[in-house]
Amino acid sequence: MKHLLSAGDLSRDEAVRILDTAEELLGVAQRPIKKLPTLRGRTVVNLFFEDSTRTRISFEAAAKRLSADVINFSAKGSSASKGEGLKDTALTLQAMGADAVVVRHGASGAPHRLAHEAWTKGAVVNAGDGTHEHPTQALLDAFTMRRHLTHGTGTGADLAGKRITIVGDVLHSRVARSNALLLHTLGAHVTLVAPPTLLPVGVHTWPVSTSYDLDATLEGTDALMMLRVQGERMNAAYFPSAREYSRRYGLDRARMNRLPDHAVVMHPGPMNRGMEISADVADSDRSVIVEQVTNGVAVRMAVLYLLLGGAPADGSNEGTA
Repeated sequence: MKHLLSAGDLSRDEAVRILDTAEELLGVAQRPIKKLPTLRGRTVVNLFFEDSTRTRISFEAAAKRLSADVINFSAKGSSASKGEGLKDTALTLQAMGADAVVVRHGASGAPHRLAHEAWTKGAVVNAGDGTHEHPTQALLDAFTMRRHLTHGTGTGADLAGKRITIVGDVLHSRVARSNALLLHTLGAHVTLVAPPTLLPVGVHTWPVSTSYDLDATLEGTDALMMLRVQGERMNAAYFPSAREYSRRYGLDRARMNRLPDHAVVMHPGPMNRGMEISADVADSDRSVIVEQVTNGVAVRMAVLYLLLGGAPADGSNEGTA
């Protein structure tokens, strides 16, 4: 794989290889020196046309732990804010010797164009494009689920037969689309739960089931993922009120207690506490939300490592393959 643009581009074996590599790299965070020399001399550019502190810092930490040089680009205060387009920005970065470009853009398809128009010779990683996809978020979510739901089966395991429920603003969520594609590839059964107004046109073509009733799905769920209500992307009234949405689609302790004992609660963040998820649920023992952030660094290390041809994960070779 030369780029990571869509979760749907990954085969089952490719996805499992990323998860297995992340499992090896997760141990780096527990070392006294949290670095491997595998990408020394490589340059990773974080090209962010949209704000996202969590994702940008995660990619930056991942690249630095692999000893890559990191350049952070933010559209605010840059030439992009003066009207420079994606092509010219990419060509400038290529002239600086970028080996990988991690791009987040408000326009769906921007990372695909960056890769397919060959404006950069480096690997392109989609860090979120419009309402389209966010493949590394789906990978870290799958990694977190695998660690909790496969009972230590370890490397090579997928999520075959697991039942995953994704709840909330599916219409505006790139996380939901990437998760639907990746979890299906890994053998899971995915159910999307949302008001009819927050399910996208064409959702019947996705490899998922849909429901308007959260309560009806709880008992059979292995992992419950709550999505943020993205008010900044809404230009119309998609539900009567925040209180009504929370009553029908919010996760409170009473609903959490109806989940199977082994089930975990997830959220891609940032959270609207008190709307899609109550504060006590977000901070409960069933919640793996903070763990998702930790796992995100390991998964993004694995993606960069595999795309840029890193040395063995034990660091035994200081060069790159």
